[in-house]
Amino acid sequence: MPFLLLFTLFALLDFVILFTVGSQIGLLTTLLLVLATGFIGLHLVRRQGVATLQRAQQRFANGELPSGELITGAALIFGGALLMAPGFVSDALGFMCLIPGTRQLLGRGFALLGVKARGFSVHRQPGPGADDWHRSAGQGPDDWQPRDRGAAGNDQGPIEGDFISRDDSRR
Repeated sequence: MPFLLLFTLFALLDFVILFTVGSQIGLLTTLLLVLATGFIGLHLVRRQGVATLQRAQQRFANGELPSGELITGAALIFGGALLMAPGFVSDALGFMCLIPGTRQLLGRGFALLGVKARGFSVHRQPGPGADDWHRSAGQGPDDWQPRDRGAAGNDQGPIEGDFISRDDSRR
């Protein structure tokens, strides 16, 4: 419930400021400003999104978890959505999410307010690692296949076993 109240108050404040500024500078100027911030934001989201995706792919290729890039990507999506919303307060917050230095300050501010993300950990499971894959003849992005390690290699053959149903309705 507090989130819904906070969201409603934020939207109300955004519209009050938008209409107040709009009455001072005129309707056409206000519309042009809102459209300009939307297009500038879209351009920044595209440019930074591509760079973030490339960094994430690089970290995946190195066998690392791109947690920083995932958080950056979430901030870019949130900032882009705020820039698409009409209003000057949402635009200011959206630009803060898109500019790297202010994005870090915003993250620290949320941490001080007690907004925390749930931690998670990733453990490497047995199976093919980053160096156990190769491209097949197609060389396309989806043409990665596990390397054949042979009978003495890393147990990558089919898994066989028996299935036993323990359903109480059959007893």
